[in-house]
Amino acid sequence: MPLSLISPAFADGAPIPLKYSRDGDNLSPELRWSGLPDGTRSLALVVEDPDAPRGTFYHWGVYNVAPDVDRFPESVETGPLKHVAPVVVNDFGNARYDGPEPPHGHGVHHYHFRLYALDAPSLPVPRTADVRQLRREAEKHALAVAELVGTYER
Repeated sequence: MPLSLISPAFADGAPIPLKYSRDGDNLSPELRWSGLPDGTRSLALVVEDPDAPRGTFYHWGVYNVAPDVDRFPESVETGPLKHVAPVVVNDFGNARYDGPEPPHGHGVHHYHFRLYALDAPSLPVPRTADVRQLRREAEKHALAVAELVGTYER
């Protein structure tokens, strides 16, 4: 079974509900995954918007997730699993999830949630790093990548 990533909050290709945006409650959506390949030693998650006016905008980066973790609950950063893994700085300048907030009238944006199954138990990424740095490092160690895309428009 290949690596897969789903959310009970929205289907692949479907709109992301308001409460997971910066217009709403700015909560991270519940995410679930399965099908880790043999040799997976850790996981990383990156959320990006390639439709941003100035190029790809990064919303969230989580890394060094243990391979026995198979989900993030809604609002993982404030719930009982808030210390499950470090989070790097997003393009809003925050070390946390920040949901969709595209410019008004800019059309539909596509938010790519990418889960990386990694061959390394941890990535040498400082917490002061940004999501771009995390993505580059994760790609070097990726055994498999799963993607879930949600849309949002203002």
